[in-house]
Amino acid sequence: MSPVDAGGPALFIGTDTDYVALVRPALDPADPGVRAAAAEAGVPPEEFAGTGDLWMVMVETGGEGDGFELPGVRDVEPAGFAGTLRAELAAASGPFTVDGGAVLRLDARPAGPDACAFTVRVTPPDDPGTTLTVETGPVPTAGLLADLDAFLGSLA
Repeated sequence: MSPVDAGGPALFIGTDTDYVALVRPALDPADPGVRAAAAEAGVPPEEFAGTGDLWMVMVETGGEGDGFELPGVRDVEPAGFAGTLRAELAAASGPFTVDGGAVLRLDARPAGPDACAFTVRVTPPDDPGTTLTVETGPVPTAGLLADLDAFLGSLA
């Protein structure tokens, strides 16, 4: 269900064309750009790549995409958001909201017997006056629950 391979933990909420993603990209020490940056920094590429601790939000709606970094975000915050979304999704019999703090808010509503549709509002931390809104079509509940479990497992 992930439209983009981030190489690290990634949670995609939506469809192939309308989604919001929380990703922590992994740097590949074999990548020429990583090797060059490591050489410039005077450290081995493996040390430069590290474990990756930079979280990003990616947004795509109607063929238009955007994304931004989430400075200072630790794994526990995306894990908390995903855990809350998983619990609400598993128990939901109607609409619900998951608050991801100042940057992310998700409103879910049933979209058939085994699916939900989402309105996700994303506010870039460097531009709090701007809010990007993504409306997804129906997302199969079982698939999203499996994605949430995989995401949470990748952070454990």
